[in-house]
Amino acid sequence: MINNQRLLAFTSITLLLLIFTSCRTARFLNEDQALVDHVDIHGVKPELKETTSLYISNEIKVNSRVNLFIYNLFNTKDGKYKKRNIRNVGEAPHLLDSGLVDLSATQIKRFLFTKGYFGASVKPEIAVKNKRAAIHFNVTQGDPYYMNKITYNFADSLVADLYKKEVKPATVIKEGDQYDAVNLITEREKLYMAMRDHGYFDYIRQYMRVAVDSMSKKNQLNLEVQVENPSDSTKHQVYTIDNVFVTIRNFGTAKKEIKQTFDSINKIHFKDETNNFRLKPLTRYMYIKSGHPYNLTKENLSYDRLYEMNGFRSVKIHYQKTDSNRLDAFYEMVPRPLMGNQIEGEFTLSSGMSGFNIGNTFSHRNIFGGAELLEVKLRYGILFDPRLSGSISNKIFNNDIQIGVNLIVPRMMTPFPVSNNAQYGLAKTTFSTSLQIFNQDATYSNRYFINTLNYSWHESANKFHSFTPIVLEYRQGRLNDNFAQNLIDQGYLLYVRSNNREYFGLGSQYAFTYNAKKLTKKENFNYFKGSVDLSGNILDLVSRVVKFDRTADGEKKVLGVPYLQYAKTELDYRLYRNLGGNRQFVFRINPGIAIPYGNNSTLMIFEKSFYGGGMNGMRAWQARTLGPGSYNRESVSEDLRLNLRNLDQLGEIKIEGNAEYRFRILNSVLGAKMNGATFVDFGNVWRLKENELNPGGEFKFDKFLSQIAIGTGFGLRFDSDYFIIRLDAGLKVKDPQFSGSDQWVLKHFFDSKEFKDQYYQTHRPDRYNFIQYNFGIGLPF
Repeated sequence: MINNQRLLAFTSITLLLLIFTSCRTARFLNEDQALVDHVDIHGVKPELKETTSLYISNEIKVNSRVNLFIYNLFNTKDGKYKKRNIRNVGEAPHLLDSGLVDLSATQIKRFLFTKGYFGASVKPEIAVKNKRAAIHFNVTQGDPYYMNKITYNFADSLVADLYKKEVKPATVIKEGDQYDAVNLITEREKLYMAMRDHGYFDYIRQYMRVAVDSMSKKNQLNLEVQVENPSDSTKHQVYTIDNVFVTIRNFGTAKKEIKQTFDSINKIHFKDETNNFRLKPLTRYMYIKSGHPYNLTKENLSYDRLYEMNGFRSVKIHYQKTDSNRLDAFYEMVPRPLMGNQIEGEFTLSSGMSGFNIGNTFSHRNIFGGAELLEVKLRYGILFDPRLSGSISNKIFNNDIQIGVNLIVPRMMTPFPVSNNAQYGLAKTTFSTSLQIFNQDATYSNRYFINTLNYSWHESANKFHSFTPIVLEYRQGRLNDNFAQNLIDQGYLLYVRSNNREYFGLGSQYAFTYNAKKLTKKENFNYFKGSVDLSGNILDLVSRVVKFDRTADGEKKVLGVPYLQYAKTELDYRLYRNLGGNRQFVFRINPGIAIPYGNNSTLMIFEKSFYGGGMNGMRAWQARTLGPGSYNRESVSEDLRLNLRNLDQLGEIKIEGNAEYRFRILNSVLGAKMNGATFVDFGNVWRLKENELNPGGEFKFDKFLSQIAIGTGFGLRFDSDYFIIRLDAGLKVKDPQFSGSDQWVLKHFFDSKEFKDQYYQTHRPDRYNFIQYNFGIGLPF
């Protein structure tokens, strides 16, 4: 009851502070000042109202109550606003300014004019009471004008032919449509790009003009699209590229001999002041070539791909005329530092355990002279559990060491010829190898070695493919002897066989992504990612021809180790909807299934299984602490609950969904924008088959809906434009480890002490947390 009263009091005080912020602000103002308390536009069509409001000066729009409250908190003293030492937090009060009101009215009128409302008028009305001002913009919109007849007047017939072929088929100005100046600008931009892409190097946008005649029928316009010739010529000139000069600058210590070569076939003069680069890998992405007409799109494409190679910090392309219709092209590139080193670290605190991760990444950005990237990564993580007895060294719950080497080549390296078309993005070949050594105190150790060959490429601007034809892996998992015997004694032999084992894997993976480039944009779109992971099928075919040795359990062995055979797929579909300004709604559904079969059909291995919880999924649960199904760890003995933590809550089926509403809270906080989010997460993981380790964890069509977990919460995101720091607090609403109405654990939130004490008595040493805090970099999805 005390908790309820405190929460109610805190909530009431907060709401009152926000509601009466404007009233308190008025007390700090001079007698001749008024706080803008209300702004509205009347007489504008609903579809134009939001856009029209953008032309009201920000300085006379209504303050955000939260921003204004924060500003007042730090910048008032003795009932007045400070004159000195003003802190740049929150948002200063927006005061009535008649000059800005008139300016806004003029801007609104100009905007409506561009939309075809030539007779529109805007009359502002101001009402001031108790130092608070209400501004009303009363608009008489009038009838719009429509385009009656459109004629074309081109001084150059070749330009007219190009317009008819490239621009007019998809024109945005059509007879009968309402006049819109934006469409005229779009048409001019389309012609500009078409001209520049066909060699017209000197063409500028101002050559196209549109004459508007409104003297015809009522509310009807006649348009004449005019494209003039240069003042000193009777036609527009097409330019062809002659020589190409490529220079790689070196602003460090000068080399004694600078590498200079000439490619006589492609007419490329290459000068490398660093003596580190080869010409051939660069020419793949230099689309301005000798003998080709000048092309602006190819110039921009060259910029994009050369920067994407990640070897250059500066790329410049310029031209020099050699005669009346020829250009020399000059590429000048400044490389990034050849080698770099980055150290990263983080501190973790979750469910009473604490630890840290530290990593080091060494990179070489031009290992073979073609902007190939070599990365060597080292990472060490450790987690402490205060529930373990002894000194600090005895409280180590687990430690994790990872070593990895990646070589990324900015092209497709295959034994057969393939197109390296990089129109929509750079194709890459990645060779990767990594080793993981994991130890969990008195429980489990894992040695995992994996090697992959991956190809990634863009099919279109929104379609991305990743194909890994070779995934070669070896894993050695070992359970502590005493722990393994304890599991066997309690009937968990299957778990011991599935984890206390070595295996060899040879498989392939494929992933397809749609609309990944739009994830940071505030617009309406759909996102999709699907992946398939197959292993063991080739070895299974070979085993039918070549006789393999078998284990005591009948599993076939390669090089003395059983091989994996499974199929796994996972889907991620998201719906993004922009609600105006910085408001966005996101819905996500993320199902997956992993099926072991053939050589290891009993149970999916630990590394390929799904888990629930974590900062990017079910945020009210810590990672690997949800499910499977209705599994409740009460059925496990106390010593096993401690040692099995994060190892027993896995599944072969996953269904997860999220709904999140995102919005802006503050425009400026320590140089960043503060965004907020409210969310609802739902989902769980399940076993494919009944398993004695997880009673109630198997998937059944008539039960799985009742086993869906539900969490909700609130998050803060600090957006510095370069990266986003995220803090989410997830609250458990429905927990499937309980049965019936007891699953709705939210009802115990306000009497949580009694509930937690009862839970601890039956689940010791596990403790129940209603709220899970998640700290991370980047958005969850």
